Amino acid sequence: MSTNAQAIEGLLQVMDRLLAPDGCPWDREQSHESLVRYLVEESYEVIEAINSQDMNKLREELGDLLLQVVFHAALAKREGQFDFAAVAKTVEKKMIDRHPHVFADMNLKTSDDVMDNWEDFKKKEGKKSLLEGIPKSLPALLRAVLMQEKAARVGFDWPSVDGALDKLKEEVEEFCQADNSKEMLEEMGDIFFALVNVARLKNIEPEQALQACNDKFARRFNYIEENVKESGRQLKELSLEEMDLLWDEAKTQGL
Repeated sequence: MSTNAQAIEGLLQVMDRLLAPDGCPWDREQSHESLVRYLVEESYEVIEAINSQDMNKLREELGDLLLQVVFHAALAKREGQFDFAAVAKTVEKKMIDRHPHVFADMNLKTSDDVMDNWEDFKKKEGKKSLLEGIPKSLPALLRAVLMQEKAARVGFDWPSVDGALDKLKEEVEEFCQADNSKEMLEEMGDIFFALVNVARLKNIEPEQALQACNDKFARRFNYIEENVKESGRQLKELSLEEMDLLWDEAKTQGL
């Protein structure tokens, strides 16, 4: 048995032991539904490790994410539905079927060729719509990016970023003209969607851009808090002008 196979088998045995009648009470009480929050949490922790370029942390977080896959497979096995081997075999077959340029004789030279044919593979598997398969539960920014990318692959896209920028300006104007909460909600959604289009056409990952802005805001606001604390005052005692001055100081220090 290979090292990889031994490692996987060891993890499967640990999971089976946890779910045994005399195993862990907490693990035995879990369901696919109750584990959703942990699957989401572990996925984001993997992303955070990647963004921080901490390979030790990435190794650990990938293990935690793998545990979620093993856990769901073990629960399904307990109910007589499928097991981990079936999960692995299913994705193995899918990867072979979707890569005939590697495992068969189809000639695909570029990444664009591969992506163009990827949708054809999905249609053969029964998908009826180009947008089918994009989960509604995805974070809104990511879902918008994926929908726009798929639409762009069949030519439904702006010729250049200029058109997307004009659309963004149009949506902002429409938001300013909205006169009730329903219209404002819809127009704000249009603004976000248009912003995603601009980011996509400029090869900017919108989630990454917004998170970087969030981090920057946190650093600068923390600077304000620390300075106010050192002065013996409280934030609510400061005027907006005083906080703006501290904000500008934070900027000059590169925060």
